[in-house]
Amino acid sequence: MVDQVLRALQPYFERIPSVSRPVGHVPFNQKLMWTIAVLLLYFVLSNVPVFGLDPSSIDIFQQYRALFAGATGSIIALGIGPIVTASIILQLLVGAGIIKLDLTNPDDRAAYQDFQRFLVFVMIALEALPQILGGFLKPNPVIAEQLGVSLSFIAFLIFIQLFIGGVLIVYMDEVVSKWGIGSGVSLFILAGIAQSIITGLFNWVTPPNAQMPAGIIPRWFWIAQNYGIDALLSADGLAFLMIQGGLLALMTTVAIILLVVYAEGTRVEIPLAHAAVRGARGRFPIKLIYASVLPMIFVRALQANIQIIGMVLYNRGITIFGEYVGSQPISGIMYLISPVRSPYDWVPSLVKSNPYFADLPTWMIGLHLLIDALILIAGGILFAVFWVETSGMDAKTVANQIARSGMQVPGFRRSPQVLERILQRYIPKVTIIGGALIGILTLVANMLGTIGNVSGTGLLLAVSIAYRFYQDLAKEQLTEMHPMIRRVLGEE
Repeated sequence: MVDQVLRALQPYFERIPSVSRPVGHVPFNQKLMWTIAVLLLYFVLSNVPVFGLDPSSIDIFQQYRALFAGATGSIIALGIGPIVTASIILQLLVGAGIIKLDLTNPDDRAAYQDFQRFLVFVMIALEALPQILGGFLKPNPVIAEQLGVSLSFIAFLIFIQLFIGGVLIVYMDEVVSKWGIGSGVSLFILAGIAQSIITGLFNWVTPPNAQMPAGIIPRWFWIAQNYGIDALLSADGLAFLMIQGGLLALMTTVAIILLVVYAEGTRVEIPLAHAAVRGARGRFPIKLIYASVLPMIFVRALQANIQIIGMVLYNRGITIFGEYVGSQPISGIMYLISPVRSPYDWVPSLVKSNPYFADLPTWMIGLHLLIDALILIAGGILFAVFWVETSGMDAKTVANQIARSGMQVPGFRRSPQVLERILQRYIPKVTIIGGALIGILTLVANMLGTIGNVSGTGLLLAVSIAYRFYQDLAKEQLTEMHPMIRRVLGEE
């Protein structure tokens, strides 16, 4: 029923403007130019404030800012949230069979993409409106008085600005995906997290109600000036250096970077040979983290949307699901399913140092950690499987791509069905193992903390995106020097 409605509406979805695909090969220099131009535009937009927004407004995405990109109070405050949320909803509908589409069929894949674009625009409105109607993004009464208009009119202007910013993010993502290198979503995440890490290392500003500078390196200078060597070498002093001094976050960040790079380089390689060109050989790599770290974006995006619902309900006086202080849940089921981001979220003594958690039972702190672990690992597996099936990375689609390029596995008959059976031995297993592994790495990074409070999820994303961006650059340069390779890769 749903897929019939979808097909009936497809002619209308096709009319939604989109960035046209390039005809033929786009030179490497041009791709690089488009990528840099969109990145610069992203940074410019992240510094354009929303007109009419009251300073007391609450950023409900603050805890997920590393994942959703964008910037608090800017016109792109929604970031990539609508894109990710729309993708989650559509993957769940297709995966559950509610929408019956064969994504190996070009017509069905086109219908999927058209509906996804429409759904993204719907999600832009649905993520902006609750923040305004729920009282999180407040219109500034001073500006309303100066302009002689009502607060409702200012609230409408805020919605329009957020909607325009969300639409700009969508089309910037399309420009990078079709004309640039990699994807816009990945580029925006990497840019935001890299900025947070640099700020977390070198920020000399001391936050309000704090003694030490925000950046780790300035914090070390402050500690050296205010603490003696004997005090620092004591048990309490070492604990102070590890937690407040940022040493644990620094070591965790370095360790996670090395582990992700190692995991990205771990692969099973299937030998290939060209059926028509003697001596033309290659290998198809199946990486351990086959679905990349994108499943973690979906997991955290799902959590973020649940938290938003909880915040809206609490703001309306419904406290059955939990209470909030700002954007932080402090009780109920919303607290239990909120992400763990640092030792202050799971070490009982550190958790209870927060006045809002002083009377929190220790068993509830442990249950919070256990639930987050289950969400990350189970969610990593589930969304990894969905992503592989819906993004054309499954055994059947890959086998058809290899067969079309003229390649085959030496010693086996040249047939997509044969290739599919060979790939089926590896891809499903690697997808599940990789999804679970990325969930475990995310959990460990979150438990120990990271530089700039980018969260373990954000750090894993940044490292994986940077690694794959480097690989994309190398591939683009290789195909530029050897045009024949583009045919093997199916790009022409």
